[in-house]
Amino acid sequence: MESTSSSESKIATAKAVFAAAASFTATVMLARSITQDLLPDDLQYYLSSAVRSFLTRFSSQLTLVIEEYDGLVSNQIYDAAQIYLSAKISPTTRRLRVAKPAGEDNLNISMEPCEEVVDVFGGAKLKWVVASRPVETGFGASRGRGRGRRRTMDLVPTESEARFFMLSFHNKHKDMVLSTYLPHVVEEAKGKRQEKKTLKLFTPCYDRMYHSSLSDVWTPINLDHPATFETLAMEAATKQFIMDDLNRFVKRREYYRKVGKAWKRGYLLYGPPGTGKSSLIAAMANYLKFDIYDLELTQVTQNSALRKLLVATANRSILVVEDIDCTIEFHDRMAEARAASSDCSEPENQVTLSGFLNFIDGLWSSCGDERIIIFTTNHKEKLDPALLRPGRMDVHVHMSYCTPCGFKLLASNYLGVKDHALFGEIDNLICTTEVTPAEVAEQMIKSEKPEDALKDMIQFLKMKIKENEELKSKKVEQELLAEKEGGKEAQEGYKI
Repeated sequence: MESTSSSESKIATAKAVFAAAASFTATVMLARSITQDLLPDDLQYYLSSAVRSFLTRFSSQLTLVIEEYDGLVSNQIYDAAQIYLSAKISPTTRRLRVAKPAGEDNLNISMEPCEEVVDVFGGAKLKWVVASRPVETGFGASRGRGRGRRRTMDLVPTESEARFFMLSFHNKHKDMVLSTYLPHVVEEAKGKRQEKKTLKLFTPCYDRMYHSSLSDVWTPINLDHPATFETLAMEAATKQFIMDDLNRFVKRREYYRKVGKAWKRGYLLYGPPGTGKSSLIAAMANYLKFDIYDLELTQVTQNSALRKLLVATANRSILVVEDIDCTIEFHDRMAEARAASSDCSEPENQVTLSGFLNFIDGLWSSCGDERIIIFTTNHKEKLDPALLRPGRMDVHVHMSYCTPCGFKLLASNYLGVKDHALFGEIDNLICTTEVTPAEVAEQMIKSEKPEDALKDMIQFLKMKIKENEELKSKKVEQELLAEKEGGKEAQEGYKI
């Protein structure tokens, strides 16, 4: 009997507890509903903030508020957190924001307000919550009611939302979060942003050069060039050297600062047309995820315009100056010195060699970080020695004619053939003639059958050898004829 009585007493107590909890919950829900219906959004926000502030007084948790904007400027930590947390969103998350910016290939995924993500770093548990609050942005016109055709216009406040992250963690981890975790978030976001980046090819907009801001002097389009180091028809050792040099460059920010040098690297690609200079540039851009700025110097008429173009280029980019030997006729430095002594003003309608060099490695070269400058030329011997020294063109890469190694790579890319009985004969022919990778690729693309394409390649190489021999013999004849004519002119001059 006593056990039955005890059980009934416990059941009654449980019912009373559940009834009290249900009553309390109903009261809270009713109060919340009344608050949402009757109180303005601003007042609701301040009340909830006051409640959170009161409760945190009894907690060991510390909360950092990371606003989307710092005044009128975008908050870099907020932007980094968005990218960082997109890879850490929990499978249980039920609401996400998805956007695709114009001109981009990838989707941007972010958290919705009130969703949270828990991260663990250095043994600390860190909780991220995205939140928003309404803010008044000004006044807009609202069409009022009227009779007939008469209507009134009223000004009503317009609202938008201010978004922010709340990062909560135990108070003892404050120093670690500020000194290590947040920099880690920024660095991780930087890498993820590069991975998802849609590469751009920028060209100068000369008609807006003198009447627009820096952001408008370059026009971008998406760079969809498929070239990679794996597909380049180059010697394996040369490709590996370039990749190692690029990897070393992007990792040495602190080293460049320590030695007092601008964080940039100059490359000179030289060799005959069709040897793959443009493909190598595209492969470097795809490898590093760097945008390309293509500068045509013949369209630049003043040093000041060149300065504006170079200052407007972004960090982590490649500036390309093609055919540096023939795109512009630089005035020699002695002529510049004479002009400077007679007139101190800057020469008009010309880009001077000293002005160009100052932008490459002078004071203006430090206006940016992690930049690569690539010059291309078909005739290295025509370049001014001042351009060739280290600090301006640090790495010289000779783009040679096609080699047996390059041919095999092209055969694999274009024909899907890695070995064939005809390879030996083709290798011997390639070693005895001067043929560019572009010419070899053009022959391979003419036939879909590997056997036919390789036979046609042999005939093409034999014809190429014959053409090259004829050109060499004709060149020798022209040189002999020039020598004879020169000898005759010398004799006639002596007789006179």
